[in-house]
Amino acid sequence: MPQFDPSVWAPQLIWLVITFVALYFLMSRVALPRITDILEEREYKINDAIRKATGLKRDAEDAAASYQKLMADARAKAQAEVRAVRERADGEAADRHAELNAKLSEEVSRAEAGIADARNAAFDSVREMATEAAATATERLIGEKVDAKSVDAAIEAAIKGAS
Repeated sequence: MPQFDPSVWAPQLIWLVITFVALYFLMSRVALPRITDILEEREYKINDAIRKATGLKRDAEDAAASYQKLMADARAKAQAEVRAVRERADGEAADRHAELNAKLSEEVSRAEAGIADARNAAFDSVREMATEAAATATERLIGEKVDAKSVDAAIEAAIKGAS
């Protein structure tokens, strides 16, 4: 075997060194900078997507907080209306007692219907915002347009799971 012949070791070593140096410079000047650029770009895209997702999460949390505030205000207003009606009913004469109870029940029903309508409107608004946020976040994360039916189904499943 020629590789075990000591007389040909010197040229083999010289070619080994030349090949090693050429490959080293080729890798360090061409291949590794390209790989580094690709990895940095990928990291930037991932960090950007995370930053945007965080912003969308913060927006969703703000929307949820405003929904809670709206619900608390509606409850307080309804309770104030109920309290006012009860104070008037207590001040009325005994002969109007039955009439005032009917009126009070009607006003409470309207207030509850108003609260239910406000809650449903706020819930629908939050749901629309969540759907848009989820679709946008998913589209940005995977880079493809997401079907609105799929997003609605996923949000419906999440709502049922939270209930």
